[in-house]
Amino acid sequence: MTEQEQIAAEFESHRSYLHAIAFRILGSHADADDAVQEAWLRLARTGGGRIEDLRGWLTTVTGRICLDMLRRRGVRGEQPLELSVGVLGREDAGGSRADPEEEVLLADSVGLALYVVMDALTPAERVSFVLHDVFEIPFDGIAAILGRSTAATKMLASRARGRIRLGKPAAAADAAEQEVVDAFLAAAGRGDIAGLLAVLAPDVELRQTSPVGTRVVRGANEVAAQATLGARSGALGHPAVVDGVPGVLVTVDGRPVSVMAFTVTGGAVTVIRLLSDPDRLAQVVPSWVA
Repeated sequence: MTEQEQIAAEFESHRSYLHAIAFRILGSHADADDAVQEAWLRLARTGGGRIEDLRGWLTTVTGRICLDMLRRRGVRGEQPLELSVGVLGREDAGGSRADPEEEVLLADSVGLALYVVMDALTPAERVSFVLHDVFEIPFDGIAAILGRSTAATKMLASRARGRIRLGKPAAAADAAEQEVVDAFLAAAGRGDIAGLLAVLAPDVELRQTSPVGTRVVRGANEVAAQATLGARSGALGHPAVVDGVPGVLVTVDGRPVSVMAFTVTGGAVTVIRLLSDPDRLAQVVPSWVA
């Protein structure tokens, strides 16, 4: 094996880790791929012979690349494509897509660190928060990436935590709407058609995105039948806020299998958006990779 082939093999062993870092910072798999590719090019130009801690070196390089990309994105007013489409492809009444700041899926009750769009953070805050709080990289290492002191880097992460905790990227689900959703979920779990019809609008729509594409089921009777058929043994539903409306994350054996978002109007469910495509679900509900 040549030296270049050995370097390439070592880089490949770290690729998924680097992609995980870049995705959590940038919020886009496409941008993350670009960042990881740039990290590889820099390693190829540098050579790995004199690098004692390759994983640490690549973490630093990838962090700096992501920081530069965030700064360029801010200057040009760009948004990552995957975030601009919305968590479940929601459109408002005017047909425009939801702002990334409104896209949030929170289900801390299941212990999953679900991705929260962090566009309100500065690039430095975002990098410091993700690298430390998600990947447990020491602050002195992050300080080297940011070109700041360790104390200043700790302050950035703390400020980011506060903004994420106290900020309002999406309106909380209305309590009355949540009651309707809870009633729907309880009836679906029991296979109670009458209970489902009591909370479904006559012209309700179920829009499901799965690996085979998107299909729409219309009408209370049809949606109720679909809901009872979709009940799975061992499935657990966890309350969530999806694009600012009541939602639920469904898991089986701790693994996310679907996300549902409910539009409630006049005390009845009028639209249900169901995402069960594993590839897209992985983008919305990523597992943190350490």
